[in-house]
Amino acid sequence: MLCFSIRLSASMAALASAGALAAVNLPPLHIDSSQTSVSGLSSGGFMAVQLHVGYSATFQKGAGIVAGGPFYCAQGSITNATGRCMASPAGIPTSTLVSTTNNWASAGTIDPVAHLQNSKVYLFSGTVDSTVKPGVMDALKTYYSSFVPAANTVYKKDIAAEHAMVTDDYGSACSVKGSPYINDCNFDLAGAILSHLYGPLNARNSGSLPAGNFVEFNQSQFVTNHGMAPTGWAYIPQACASGAQCRLHVVLHGCQQNVTLVQQQYVRNTGYNRWADTNNLVVLYPQTSTQATNSCWDWWGYDSANYAQKSGPQMAAIKAMVDQVSSGGTVTPPPAALPAPANVTTSNASANAMMIGWSAVSGAASYNVYRNSNKANALPVMAMAFNDTGLASATTYNWTVRAADANGAEGATSLAASGTTSGTPPPVVSCTTASNYAHTLAGRAYPIFGVAYANGSNQNMGWWNIFVTTTLKMTGPNYYVIGTCP
Repeated sequence: MLCFSIRLSASMAALASAGALAAVNLPPLHIDSSQTSVSGLSSGGFMAVQLHVGYSATFQKGAGIVAGGPFYCAQGSITNATGRCMASPAGIPTSTLVSTTNNWASAGTIDPVAHLQNSKVYLFSGTVDSTVKPGVMDALKTYYSSFVPAANTVYKKDIAAEHAMVTDDYGSACSVKGSPYINDCNFDLAGAILSHLYGPLNARNSGSLPAGNFVEFNQSQFVTNHGMAPTGWAYIPQACASGAQCRLHVVLHGCQQNVTLVQQQYVRNTGYNRWADTNNLVVLYPQTSTQATNSCWDWWGYDSANYAQKSGPQMAAIKAMVDQVSSGGTVTPPPAALPAPANVTTSNASANAMMIGWSAVSGAASYNVYRNSNKANALPVMAMAFNDTGLASATTYNWTVRAADANGAEGATSLAASGTTSGTPPPVVSCTTASNYAHTLAGRAYPIFGVAYANGSNQNMGWWNIFVTTTLKMTGPNYYVIGTCP
């Protein structure tokens, strides 16, 4: 503890002198747009997942998630956020969240999920994390398996760390839970994340970082209020400021970790900048304000009902920051030129599966199959056939196929082939969105001690009042589950 106090005092002295500089607008730099990534802790971890999935065409290099959870885990409910998404992970409806992701991608409210296929993901969960239980991160790994190849994912969960950003030389003891939520666990987590996302890196700067590389920038240029502070921070290596082509990584702090509450400890002492300095990597540190609930990022809807979509105010603001800092000569990969596969056919229909076939495309390294515009395969298809499973009986679907090159860039879309599964039609599923009070009056739920529960599934819907809104899906006679409908 004494060692930590000495380091912290020295750091605060440096920050006092650095804080005198006025905020500036983010400069346009020469950023390779194919090399942009994001990482975050806790609420910043959930927000990093939202950015990675929602803006997958932008954050195509990948994401590092520390004590976060699946995309749209809370489904707009604080009860879900503090319950299943933190303390009771067994209740996380991973398959529903995957379906929501595909539906939103088809509707254009988030980017196409095909962009996730070539990105990388690094996951970290402390074994003694008492705030976001390791099971929540297990569910995130399961969620990502529907979109990211297993070979592209690393999941580290063998360190007895509490709820904190982990370093190898700064912070509280590894098992401590408390401000500034940065723990010295003798593990360089920032370096591990960046090395997985970007591959082998030059050795980090082990000395003092140039004070002039830390930039306080004007966040109000991108958003006013919505739980975000007037200014954010960035680390810009001298080479990047001088016009060199660089990469971009966005880092999101957790609850109670913005500059107002922990000064610049998260900005300066989490380990990212030392790697950035020697690897032409710009690091952005957007900031929440103390007006945000618990100074958290919005991952359950405290600011906007569209919080997890591209139109979410915090999501859009961070995307705008990325766009501005990347606007000084962006390198964009050329579009794919592969032709569309021909002779797409359907065959071997069963009650829950259909075989899709097509002709080979010259120059293709793999193929992707889309069912009703949603990507059906989790991993690249190497053959000229794909057995699509998990279908509804007696239902007609349309399939298209796209060839991909060795870098995963897709070519033109084939003509659609339709097919109908065998069997009897599935039962009609209806959804109703209403207050918990209205649900109980309509017989879809029942109250116990001020809490509403869904009929049949007995799922906890939160407080029984007119202010909490829940979507209930009827899946059988008088049987309801909490969920979403297309």
